[in-house]
Amino acid sequence: MDTLEAKLKEIAQQFEEIEAALSDPANLSNRARMTGLSRKHAELLPLIQDYRKWIRIHREIQEVHSLLASKDSEIAELAQSELDELKEQESAIRARLQEELTPKDPNAHRNTIIEIRAGTGGEEAALFAGDLFRMYSRYAESKQWTVEVLSSNPTGLGGYKEIIFMVSGPNAYSRLKFEGGTHRVQRVPETEASGRVHTSAATVAVLPEAEEVDIQIAPEDLRIDVFRSSGPGGQSVNTTDSAVRITHIPTGLVVTCQDEKSQHKNRARALKVLRSRLLELEQQKQFTEQHLQRRSMVGSGDRSERIRTYNFPQNRLTDHRINLTLHRLDSIMEGELDDIIDALIQEDQLNRLRTNP
Repeated sequence: MDTLEAKLKEIAQQFEEIEAALSDPANLSNRARMTGLSRKHAELLPLIQDYRKWIRIHREIQEVHSLLASKDSEIAELAQSELDELKEQESAIRARLQEELTPKDPNAHRNTIIEIRAGTGGEEAALFAGDLFRMYSRYAESKQWTVEVLSSNPTGLGGYKEIIFMVSGPNAYSRLKFEGGTHRVQRVPETEASGRVHTSAATVAVLPEAEEVDIQIAPEDLRIDVFRSSGPGGQSVNTTDSAVRITHIPTGLVVTCQDEKSQHKNRARALKVLRSRLLELEQQKQFTEQHLQRRSMVGSGDRSERIRTYNFPQNRLTDHRINLTLHRLDSIMEGELDDIIDALIQEDQLNRLRTNP
C-alpha cells in the first residue's frame, strides 16, 4: 500500500466515525459538538467522494483486465480502449487526491523574484546565466505571466554576472520554487576554438515576493548610496547619479539597482528585492528545515554542487534530485519546462504526505 492510499484509508475511517457520531442520538443535544462534526463532515465530503470514485475505477480496471485475454478480438479491442480511458481517469483522480491532501504552501499565491548569478566558468558561466533567464522568460510567456527585470549586471558578450527579475501571475511561485539551486552546463563555448567541452555553473535563487504589509522596514535601518550606473566593461550608460545601493544595517543585506534612468525607480526596485530577501530570512527563522534545504540547494555556485545538468552535446537535461533525464534540451531551453516542474511538484507532494501526519 502506497503513502497516498494509506492516508486516504485513514481519512475514510475518520469520516465513518464522524457520520456515526452525527447519527448518534446522544450527541443531538450538544449543539457545539454537532456543529463541529457537521463542519468536519462537509470539509471531508468532496475528498471522500473522490476517494470512492477512485476505488470504483480501480475495481472496473480489474474487471476490464479479465476481458483482455478474450478470444474474440473485437471484445479484446473494446476492452483495451476502455482500459486506456479508465487509466486516464484514475491518473487524474489520483493527482487531484494527492494535491488535496498535500499541506498548502503559504507562499503559493505570491509572485516570484528570481536571482540568477554566474558561478564557476567565467564568461561562459555568464552566458549560461543569460540562457537561463531567457528560458524562464519563455516559460513565463507560455503561462501568460509577466516578467520584469529588477536589476542586472550584463557582460560584454551578452551574458549576465547577475540578473534579478520578477515573475507575476497565477501559481508563478508554486511552479517555479523548485528551480532554486546550482545549475551546471556542459557545452563548447562560442569562444572555444578547439571544440573542447567546458563545464560551467550558475546559481538560481527563487524568493516569494514580499508586500509592504509582510515586512516593515524602519528608515533608520537603511543606508542608501547613489552613484552613476555603468554598462558592461565599465562603459558609462548614465551621466547622473541614478544607480541605488541599499544596505539593510541589521542584517548586512545589500541590494543594488541601476537599470532605470530614474533614481526613484531604482530605489523602489531595490526595496522590492530587499523586502523579499528579508521575508525569506524571516521564514527561515520559522522553518529551520526549509532554511537548511535552501542552503544546500543554492550552495556556493561551484560547479561540483548541482541540482541539474544541461549537456548540450548530447541534447540532455538531468535533474539530479529526482533522477529525471530528458533528451530534448533544445526545447527545454525554449521554455518547455512543464514535464520537469510537474515531476518535481509530484515528488514534493509525496514527500510532504510522508512527513505530515
